[in-house]
Amino acid sequence: MSATTLALVAALALAAAPAAAGLAPAERKMVAAVDAATPRGLELLQRAVDVNSGTMNFAGVREVARLFQPELERLGFTARWVDGAAWGRAGHLIAERPGRGGGPRVLLIGHLDTVFEADSPFQRWEKLSDTEARGPGAIDMKGGVVVLLLALEGLARAGALDRLALTVVLTGDEEKPGAPIELARADLIAAADRADLAIGFEDGAGDPRTAVIARRGSASWVLKTSGRPAHSSQIFKPEVGDGAIYEQARILNAFRDSLRAEPWLTFSPGVTVGGTKVSFDREQSRGTAFGKTNVVAESTYLAGDLRAVSPEQRERAVATMQRIVARNLPGTGAAIEFGESYPPLAPSDGNRRLLALFDRASRDLDFGPVEGVDPSRAGAADVSFAAGRVEGAIDGLGLMGRGGHTVGETADLTTLPMQAKRVAVLLSRLVKEWGSRPGS
Repeated sequence: MSATTLALVAALALAAAPAAAGLAPAERKMVAAVDAATPRGLELLQRAVDVNSGTMNFAGVREVARLFQPELERLGFTARWVDGAAWGRAGHLIAERPGRGGGPRVLLIGHLDTVFEADSPFQRWEKLSDTEARGPGAIDMKGGVVVLLLALEGLARAGALDRLALTVVLTGDEEKPGAPIELARADLIAAADRADLAIGFEDGAGDPRTAVIARRGSASWVLKTSGRPAHSSQIFKPEVGDGAIYEQARILNAFRDSLRAEPWLTFSPGVTVGGTKVSFDREQSRGTAFGKTNVVAESTYLAGDLRAVSPEQRERAVATMQRIVARNLPGTGAAIEFGESYPPLAPSDGNRRLLALFDRASRDLDFGPVEGVDPSRAGAADVSFAAGRVEGAIDGLGLMGRGGHTVGETADLTTLPMQAKRVAVLLSRLVKEWGSRPGS
């Protein structure tokens, strides 16, 4: 180990070494084991970050999987690679470890890909200080996968790993999901159907005082409007009407007036083109329009985003938007289509119970309280595919930092052992706190 790494590990140990007076003896062993494994985990994180795994760099995604797979197998998991050719992506890494202690079946969720493709200028790990480093995917979410592995290492060294039935799913296309989404997430959904609980290792809001028990789902929508082409001097006359652009403006303003007060709901028009003739390439997110100032607009195209915290909220919003679209201005027409992308993770009693257990683990470790983050600060994530399929789900337990999805993505490395210890203690307590499951 280099002198630089030794210095960093020493700084992390000082920053993340609580008195932990509320822990049982076995839990103290887990904490010590996480501390002992942190240097190796830090080196693994740097190696993973230095491999470009932009979603569309299939070779890079597979290479990151090859870094993590032996770590899981060393802990007694049976791991397999699921090829993603059927949905146009690299694939997923799935690992399973049957429990012998009758504890709950827990699904652990992460991803291998990043938003930084092979042509990005942001490619390498860079140490900024004794406790910070910058790099593509450092927090979103290669750091989260290392938190997961460190927590499992702590459980294993304390002899507590056999008490749980665990499945790990590391998707290869979280940042840009393949299609159809039903196929791209079939393995994750199947794993959720077999699980009692789900834990996600995203970075959440980047604040270790928070965790995620509710995420808004994301869906796309496309609005098209039409009008009668004519000279601009004839607009608003009965035989011409108001034109396609006024119709689009009416609809958008009505969306805003009718829905903006709904808590946690957002509906954003992202890109639009309008005029006499328009075209839009959805894959490239590029459009063109032809028109003149002295004509009534014949057509518009608009692509937008809808985020809701529950299926029910989404259904209400869709119904309202459809009603608004149907009330056309004179001489115009409009149609709206909705596409599903990621489902929401609605808040539930089970999610809140899991958060309470995580909060207690954090307090007993002397890391302080943890509360649920405002869903508006948590974007869509893979854990949402477990919603309604498990008794409880929690996310945002990964490595914390700032600047996710930007070239300033920076990890707070003090939270690496902190998060791993919290997760290890949480998992160890689930057998007693959540109850046994026959056949697990």
